[in-house]
Amino acid sequence: MNDPVNRTMLLVDIEKFSDRDDVEQAFLRRMLYDVVDRTMERAGIDETLRLRADQGDSVMEFIDPNVPVPQVLRSVISELPAQLKAVNRMASRGAQMRLRTVVATGFIALDERGVWVGGDLNHACRLLDADLLRAALRERPGDVALCVSQSVWTGIVRHHHLGIPAEEFHEVTLASKNGPLPAWLLGPVPASGQAAPSPGASGPAPTPVPDASGERPGPAGGTEAGPSGGGSASTSAPAAGPAPAAAPAPAAPPPAGIHFTGGAPAFGGSLVMGNQHGVSGGRVDGDVVMGSVGGPPRPGRASDGHAPADALPDEDAPSPDDRQPPATGEAGPR
Repeated sequence: MNDPVNRTMLLVDIEKFSDRDDVEQAFLRRMLYDVVDRTMERAGIDETLRLRADQGDSVMEFIDPNVPVPQVLRSVISELPAQLKAVNRMASRGAQMRLRTVVATGFIALDERGVWVGGDLNHACRLLDADLLRAALRERPGDVALCVSQSVWTGIVRHHHLGIPAEEFHEVTLASKNGPLPAWLLGPVPASGQAAPSPGASGPAPTPVPDASGERPGPAGGTEAGPSGGGSASTSAPAAGPAPAAAPAPAAPPPAGIHFTGGAPAFGGSLVMGNQHGVSGGRVDGDVVMGSVGGPPRPGRASDGHAPADALPDEDAPSPDDRQPPATGEAGPR
């Protein structure tokens, strides 16, 4: 095997090549060669500075390192679509073609059988065969989809060279049998593809806040059972149980003037006894019972707290003279 040499690699593949019959495939191969040759000629890249490897439905061009990479990239961005459009205009619908393209850099070597090999070449071939690049071509109206390797982006594209729109390239991660591959796609990322995450975009998901029913919003618009649910359930599943009743609000302090409209009021379940003054501006003598009265009755009282019918008048009861107001014009008792 020869020593590895540094080359700029241009890989071009025909979309749905195996869906065509033999006649159409032979025509498409000729047209592919013509499009690539005219693109390189218009870019000023002489044929002696190029090595070609035929892969059937694709072609690989290994370009001399003396040719500036921006020169190659500009020709692929602008000239290749123009040449392809000119060919498709003159071809029938079955003979038209669309192309996936990759531009990469790296080292390649020629083995004893005349086959180009190398890890950088394998990397470029996996980019060309990635599902994301296929989806990008399938979902866009144009006839060319371009992807560049990380080395081409770092060394060329991001520096905004003339004719290379760096702002139109998007970083993507391509799946391969050897794991994810970073790359940069020209144009919009397909809906079925995966863009690389932006710095700081990842992080723990916010914890859903339970609502009044004790449920949390689910990941797809449904709900999950709250902490007491013991699991998750969709909105169509029956609820685990009625929501717990809200705790009663603390009672407001009684107003200064208390009015009783019936029933058996009680203050903390206790009994008000003895002479009471200042109730509704009057005077209350004797026992005041509020609610049921427990315990033994006072001496001389029945079990309900009232004096029996044959009991003697209470010493504390006012006499009739005390209850009669003084006659008009007479002085009251002194």
